[in-house]
Amino acid sequence: MLSKNKIKLITSLNQKKFRDETNMFIAEGTKLVKDLSTTFRCEILVVTPEWLDNNTPIQADELLIANYEDYKKISNQKNPQGVLAVFRKTAFAISLQEISSELSLALDEIQDPGNLGTIIRIADWFGIKQIFSSQTSADAFAPKVVQASMGALARVRVHEVDLPNLLSEFRKKAPVYGTFLKGQNIYTAPLSSRGIVVLGNEGNGISAEIEKLVTERLFIPSFPPGNSTSESLNVSVATALVCAEFRRRLI
Repeated sequence: MLSKNKIKLITSLNQKKFRDETNMFIAEGTKLVKDLSTTFRCEILVVTPEWLDNNTPIQADELLIANYEDYKKISNQKNPQGVLAVFRKTAFAISLQEISSELSLALDEIQDPGNLGTIIRIADWFGIKQIFSSQTSADAFAPKVVQASMGALARVRVHEVDLPNLLSEFRKKAPVYGTFLKGQNIYTAPLSSRGIVVLGNEGNGISAEIEKLVTERLFIPSFPPGNSTSESLNVSVATALVCAEFRRRLI
């Protein structure tokens, strides 16, 4: 049974304050819940009888069966599938020696949950295992981000960090790339198979504090050169282009 207290707990996880306090987050949908269960412990699984008739539930500490009307009280979806999981976050240690040997992403004040979720999904596609998010970026475990990541959070570790401190240490070991409107053409610039690529805020780009820590400035040229065009690319689109070019160099 889905009690009032359980409804209150689950709906509270729509807010970052309570996600941080409880160290839990929510996910909805059959495939998403199944994917995330491979990495995160499921504390509560809420399903409708109709869903249970056609699916096998994942392992959970507590299984609750709710009628459709009660289920809608906790759902964030317009057309709920009838399965919602409360997962416990997993803490991952950060090793500078480990991350300096691979390619990672750093996010400087990314605000839009859809952009963040898409960036996590892009990182997963290109085999990037670590994302370092500034403390002023959107929360990777917000429902909209989790949904947009399409299960990639099970394979990509997103760390909320003091980004200036991390990059100050990291730049001693490997390149710190940044995307700007002026810099080296990414398609002709030398690129390493390791380092961190910094992506900036949707409206303001990379902040002045983080810009000082970038060792390699890159830009994505428009086509044809010199033509009037849009002011900039959406940050998730830019992320896809940057990741694709870094990985293309390894083929």
